[in-house]
Amino acid sequence: MSRVYNFSAGPAVLPEEVLKEAQEEMMDYRGCGMSVMEMSHRSSMFQEIIDEAEADLRDLMGIPDNYKVLFLQGGATLHFATIPMNLMKNGVADYIITGQWAKKAYQEAKKYGKVNVVASSEDKTYTYIPDCSDLPISEDADYVYICQNNTIYGTVFHTLPNTKGKTLVADVSSCFLSEPIDVEKYGVIYGGVQKNIGPSGVQIVIIREDLLREDLPDYVPTMMNLKMMADKGSMYNTPPCYGIYICGKVFKWIKSLGGLEAMKKRNEEKAAILYDYLDNNTMFRGTVRKEDRSLMNVPFVIGDKDLEAKFVKEAKAAGLENLKGHRTVGGMRASIYNAMPIEGVKALVEFMKKFEAENA
Repeated sequence: MSRVYNFSAGPAVLPEEVLKEAQEEMMDYRGCGMSVMEMSHRSSMFQEIIDEAEADLRDLMGIPDNYKVLFLQGGATLHFATIPMNLMKNGVADYIITGQWAKKAYQEAKKYGKVNVVASSEDKTYTYIPDCSDLPISEDADYVYICQNNTIYGTVFHTLPNTKGKTLVADVSSCFLSEPIDVEKYGVIYGGVQKNIGPSGVQIVIIREDLLREDLPDYVPTMMNLKMMADKGSMYNTPPCYGIYICGKVFKWIKSLGGLEAMKKRNEEKAAILYDYLDNNTMFRGTVRKEDRSLMNVPFVIGDKDLEAKFVKEAKAAGLENLKGHRTVGGMRASIYNAMPIEGVKALVEFMKKFEAENA
């Protein structure tokens, strides 16, 4: 069977070149006679893998020396608790709620301190990003929290909020490495890798060193103590070795294409093809305010549940997989992450044109 175009929101499509390389090295990594899956995380060979992955990520993102890079487990959801546990000195944080994941992070943080919602787009089912130029930031806030790209709703912060000098924390799970960012504008950048970088099971945390604390509350589990993890080089216990190895290959793949500037251009080209069609047809419509549209996740609807179900079923038969929208939005969603080739987006639009003609 040939490969399908996989529009899944995550775990998501990976670059074919990376999968082929991993396949070639599956039984014998660089002449060592074993797979990376079998390798001791304490071996010099795995140390090289994780060190090289970190060096390539630092190079790609321009991560300054005063930031630590951690490869951890637990998914981004574990971090909904890890962040307040590690950063709440005053016991206060401000959250901007632009989707389900930001809301879940807010609900989790409330267990550990006073949490204020300083902006929200829940009033219109998260179809836009609120104006964050002059927010009522708390004077004693330890940090301001955003989910930068909202996988379910297809919105993104094109402009970062004005945090009035407070530390910005961002969950970037679904826009990680999709375009250049200025790391120094953030105190913490974190995300699960299973959308844009690798297989599920790894989360990457980029944290400014001054935010790593010795004086954490006693209730903070060792596995959620970011200073401990940084001091141990992500190796307090066995890390998700094979996932980190794949991430490292994806970093090299992005570098081979020209880095994050080139990736942004590629992603803009892909998104334009789909959004242009959504804006100029009579059947499908996008659900997001135009100026807040994500390059990564594109939700769209017909407005007829039966037709939408038919569309998803026929698309699958045509080799266009995982187009069903999230249950909270309905309709369809195409996730067009870094590894989705432009041919996949073109194939989707051609199918939509055909479907529109046959079901008008």
